[in-house]
Amino acid sequence: MSYEILTSFLFASFALAFSPGPDNIFVLTQSIVNGKKYGLATVFGLITGCLVHTTLVAFGVSALIKANENLFFTIKLLGAIYLLYLAYNVFVTDVAISLSVEKVAKKTTGQLFRQGFVMNVLNPKVSIFFLAFFPGFLFSDALGTVAQFYILGFLFMFVSLLVFSAIAILAGTISETIKKSSKVGVYLKWMQIIVFVAIAIFILV
Repeated sequence: MSYEILTSFLFASFALAFSPGPDNIFVLTQSIVNGKKYGLATVFGLITGCLVHTTLVAFGVSALIKANENLFFTIKLLGAIYLLYLAYNVFVTDVAISLSVEKVAKKTTGQLFRQGFVMNVLNPKVSIFFLAFFPGFLFSDALGTVAQFYILGFLFMFVSLLVFSAIAILAGTISETIKKSSKVGVYLKWMQIIVFVAIAIFILV
């Protein structure tokens, strides 16, 4: 078992969760409008949805590994290319972060949990991202691939839960800082680029 790989995975997961994207911006806006309790309900819905994607990737990729190791290498290669594509997309976008709460409707905690869950489960980009991200961090020759994918999935969900919960609790301060400081946007943009490129290189090497 390689603890170095697991440590790298945790750092990468933290950077990815902290980087501005649709999920954490959604948590942020709901927290501002409804309060931190409602933001946390959204977080739990989003994180629970990750279980579905982890299961799909775990069993799907594991079956491919057993069937053909060369095909598995192709998956990792395509995953690295996809991550570089994501880095390029971030590079060419504006550093400004859209954070409008004017049209965000107030909902119950149950509604926000369900919305977060459905939003995550029905987003095919999440499965594609897991497929690109997880295979490069398999960490053990003794454990089965399904077990390793689930461990990675739970670690990713745990880190995301911590980061998203912090965003929900500190929503007011974070949103004002992001909106007022252009430097924050630049920093977060380049952090995403560096993380995507670094993971792509790690997978290939």
